[in-house]
Parts: sequence; structure tokens; C-alpha cells
Amino acid sequence: MNHFGKGMLIAALVGVVGMAFRVSWNALRDVATATGADPTAATLYPFVVDGLMALALVATLVLTDDARRFALRVLAAYTLASLVLNYVHGLVPQLHDEVVDWGRLADWDPANWALVLLATSLPVGSIYFGSDLVAKVLHHRPIEKPATTPNQDESAETYVNRSTAGLGVSAPAPVAPPPVPAALPAAPVVSLVKSTDRVPVGAVAAESTRPRRATGRVPASARSSRPARTAEQLLTEARTATADWSDRELTAEGIRRAVRTSPAKARVLRDTLRVEREQAAGTSEVAA
Repeated sequence: MNHFGKGMLIAALVGVVGMAFRVSWNALRDVATATGADPTAATLYPFVVDGLMALALVATLVLTDDARRFALRVLAAYTLASLVLNYVHGLVPQLHDEVVDWGRLADWDPANWALVLLATSLPVGSIYFGSDLVAKVLHHRPIEKPATTPNQDESAETYVNRSTAGLGVSAPAPVAPPPVPAALPAAPVVSLVKSTDRVPVGAVAAESTRPRRATGRVPASARSSRPARTAEQLLTEARTATADWSDRELTAEGIRRAVRTSPAKARVLRDTLRVEREQAAGTSEVAA
């Protein structure tokens, strides 16, 4: 709806409310006179009842949640009270002629007491409920809608593709994973080698030749400053580090700590060094 339509709607509402207030004016003024109000107080009495109804209506349009429900209850209560007083004004002809007994709105005493209590309590209620509604409206803070964000379940690549597709821009090509370094050669199979902690040769070959899973590009700050060593360099370092080790001390864990390599490469180095030692021992026996 455009601004002109909204303006017309508000003007129509104000006109209907104004006419309804004028129709209810005589009834509420006569009821106030019957309960003992002077002419000035009787003239202001309709503003007390119907005026609070208008205030509650505005508060209902502004407030939210519990405060809005409270404003609706106040609006409903004062609407019902105004309806009852207008109904009584229509049933009692003496109120129309301003010739009534003060404090008498009904012939039956219990009904008269209830009506007088209702008519005299509305001004006090207007002070309390009107102040509370104004305070709620002044302290009300509208809820701001959160900014729209992409679905958390979507991957970053899917979100970028959707965004660039709408702009007619092709998505950037995926970054290729870094090349996987070559694995160490498997140790030669020698039937004379005996060790309690040796693993099967097939398992060693499978472990050393299994491709590593690509995990993406490693940040420059996380890369090691030490250059990558070849298989021959690792074997040379292992020979130097284990030159004075006994056969019992020649384990994969010890080699891994000495040359700072992976467990799989350490097991391959261990088997290779054991084969070399056994071959060297066999050559010495033949020479002797």
C-alpha cells in the first residue's frame, strides 16, 4: 500500500473513532453525573474512559510480546466497561432527563453497588494503566532483524559458486594439492632375517607405497624450514646414528627418534639396516 492509501486508512480510522466517541459522550457524562460528579468532572469523564481506550490501541500497535498482550487486556477491559455503562444509560430513562437520585444506577442494590464501583474505579484505573502503557512504549526497543548469512551447512566452495554465478563471473579454479613425496623403497626380502618385532614385508610395502590423503595447501608459517631428505640421505643418517647400536637396540622407534622421520620410514630403515648387518656378518664368516 502506498503512502496515500495508508493516509486514507488512518484518516478513516480517526473519523470512526471520533464519531464513536461522540455517540458515547452523553452516556458516560450522564453516568458520571449520577454518581455525584460536578459538571466539569462529568464533561471530562468520557475522556477518562474512551481516551484510555485510544491510548491502549496505540500501545498495542507499538508493543510486542507480553507488553502487547497487556495493552490488549487493558483495551478489552475498558471497552467492556464503556459498553456496560452505555447499556445502563439506555436502560435507565431517568439518566436522560438528568433527574436521578445520586448514587443510583439500578433499582436492585447489588447491581447498583457493582455499577457505582465500576463507574468510580475507571478514573483511578486510567491513571495506573495509562502510566504503565506510556512507560512501556517509551522503554520499548524494536527488535532488529539479523543480517542474512549463508547456510552454515553449505561449503565455502558452493557459496562462492552461487555468488559468482549470479554476477556472470566464473568461479576460480580449485587449488591443486601439493605433490606427494616419493616413498622409500621397500627393504629386500631375506629369509635369514629373524626378529621378534619385524612386521610382514607386504605390510611394510603397503604402508610405504600408500598415497597420502591431500589435506590442502599448508600455510607458509607452518612449513618446516628443514629441506626434504631423499631415501639415500635418510639411510645414510640412520647408518651413522646406529653404527654403535646392538641388534636389540636397532628398533623402529629408536631410529625414528634418531633421524626424526615417520614411523613407516623408520620401519623400512630398520629392516634395511638389519639386512645389511646380516649380510656383513655372513661375509665376515666366509672370509674367516
